[in-house]
Amino acid sequence: MPPTASQTNRLLGFPDDARLLIINADDFGMCHAINQGILESIQKGVVVSTSLMVPCPWALHAMQLLKQNPDIPFSVHLTVICDQPNYKWTPLTSKEKVPSLVDEAGHCFPIARMDEFAAQVDIHELETEFRAQIQTVLDAGLEPTHLDWHCLHNGGRPDIFEMTFRLAREYGTALRVSPEPYTAFVPEQGLPANEYPLLDSYGVNVPTKKDIYTRLLRELPVGLSEWAVHPALDTAEMQAVEPGSWEIRWTDYQFMTSPEARQLIEQEGIIILDYKPLQAFWQAHQPQDK
Repeated sequence: MPPTASQTNRLLGFPDDARLLIINADDFGMCHAINQGILESIQKGVVVSTSLMVPCPWALHAMQLLKQNPDIPFSVHLTVICDQPNYKWTPLTSKEKVPSLVDEAGHCFPIARMDEFAAQVDIHELETEFRAQIQTVLDAGLEPTHLDWHCLHNGGRPDIFEMTFRLAREYGTALRVSPEPYTAFVPEQGLPANEYPLLDSYGVNVPTKKDIYTRLLRELPVGLSEWAVHPALDTAEMQAVEPGSWEIRWTDYQFMTSPEARQLIEQEGIIILDYKPLQAFWQAHQPQDK
């Protein structure tokens, strides 16, 4: 992408050749090791924002941490999928009102059945649950900067994306967008957004992670990129919650809190950004018929 092609740079007032990067820690509220790892990655490292999983067991603890640290930008990480077979949660809405959101045991669908979930979920029931998660955060006196989805990239279906985009406009937040075709949809509305496919750290090879992150920072393109990282502490709890993938989170924590990461970002002249300026622009440019 040539420097003059970055609409987000222009809309947010950055130079044409600026390289912008949001480093967001997903899954705040899933468990204690994740909560603590994310908090330290923000306070000591290069992570700038987080995504709150409202239905999860440690969400209340996460919300208390956000109240104690009101400068931390965060999203509502709209959550209707469970990651691990032995660690479950349910919708906030009663199961009788959202039957298409739960499996035979009454839990959120497991990630192995995500495609099945997306194919059959009722859009009105899903909107009811999304609103419940957003409203829970607002009722706690917290103000999210953006919305995003847990596991369901871009919502998993065009109508889910469109519904969530509408909710973002209604509640005065920005929206994480990636990958295509939605990286084109939002700029067509005249709004700033991530301009490249989202980097999900679950797709980064653990043994060579440091080298991969180093290369990606050095090769970061002009415009706005976003990394969805998953830092957590290396504890017995974390290993029990994710016996097959806890090292992904631990190695994210190690890199994101390392002096090398901060030094490399400074050397490359990368501008680390959170969602606050995007949210401010989205709020200032509401649809004319609103």
